[in-house]
Amino acid sequence: MRPGADTENASHAFDAYGLAGEPGTDAFWAGVGAPVSVPTDADGGGGGGGGGGWTMLFLWRGAPATLSFESWSDPVPLRRWRDSDCWYAEVAMPERLCVTYQFLVDGDGDGGGGGGGVMGLDGGAYADPFNPAGAGGDRSIAATPDVPAAPHWPLVGADDVLPVPRTRIRWASERLGGRRTVRVHPVGGGGPLVLLLDGDDWLYLHPAMTAFDAAVAAGEMPPVTLVFLPAKDRAAEFGCDPALWEAVRDELLPLVAESGVPGDPGRLVVVGQSLGGLSAMYAALEFPELVSRVACQSASFWWTRDALGRADLLAGPLGGAVAERLRERRADLSGLRIAFDVGEHEVGMLPHCEVVEGLVGEAGARVRVARGAFGHDRAGWRGAVLRDVAWALG
Repeated sequence: MRPGADTENASHAFDAYGLAGEPGTDAFWAGVGAPVSVPTDADGGGGGGGGGGWTMLFLWRGAPATLSFESWSDPVPLRRWRDSDCWYAEVAMPERLCVTYQFLVDGDGDGGGGGGGVMGLDGGAYADPFNPAGAGGDRSIAATPDVPAAPHWPLVGADDVLPVPRTRIRWASERLGGRRTVRVHPVGGGGPLVLLLDGDDWLYLHPAMTAFDAAVAAGEMPPVTLVFLPAKDRAAEFGCDPALWEAVRDELLPLVAESGVPGDPGRLVVVGQSLGGLSAMYAALEFPELVSRVACQSASFWWTRDALGRADLLAGPLGGAVAERLRERRADLSGLRIAFDVGEHEVGMLPHCEVVEGLVGEAGARVRVARGAFGHDRAGWRGAVLRDVAWALG
């Protein structure tokens, strides 16, 4: 039964989601956990079956708030249950969706109801305090029940401090300008270098170090050496420009070699998402002596030199600058192994990616193509990262 369907019986308000008791009471909050999904009725209501997709219940305790998703949906205002401190949203979701979300709190609200929980918070963005699956201090992860598990990625709460590699390189790049900290971690004793673009996200939001440790320990990939490369200006560094890759080749990799961490730069795997995936593909085309193995998720193959000035980034020529380069130069890519993955829900991205995937395969590269249960969201990408790196290493 959906909230509001039986307003006379508050004790059954969220029964369809397995939550008993009157919303807003201590007994009710004691039973709340991560967002719960039920099959969507054919008429769009929750709690039935046969309509396809899911209805997911999100709960917030305290001040008025809005539910904000990483990239899948517009923000959803929460509704208040009567005069309690219970705020909720029932969100219709498609089949197979993993998504990052957070609560945007109105700091002026009084919160109402029975006290406790998160009442009294200032306005701002917050993770879901009831959900053990976090992504940094102010985000959480939810998935519909039909999303495949992402093995080796631990549950990380909003207050947990993620482990970081002990080895750090202070890189003052003459080619790129500025300073940045690059972390290096040998997994299973070290091996081929795995260069993770947007490295800080994989350090502080999603525990890639722990996940790779677990995957290697389980025998699902060979030992590797992780190099976490943070970006200072993604739009500038990850466009189709040689500066980043000249700096990686001439400055960063020698520093990694001098760090004392075991690693094999001759079997380098570049991992990138979105603009990072575009940059990884560009490196494979323009620096084949450096990059011959790539794992890219949701790569921004819509990119052209003037794309960022368009109102609609996806409205340009299919495959963007990468497809144009592949058609014009007709290079032999038989030495390249590249894993592509795009979210099933990235409808506008799919045509751009399909064009590039086809052209790369026609040029002789060994290609793996997958479609994941996600939108443009790192929570979905992380399951593909381990699988695609293992495949790229053969």
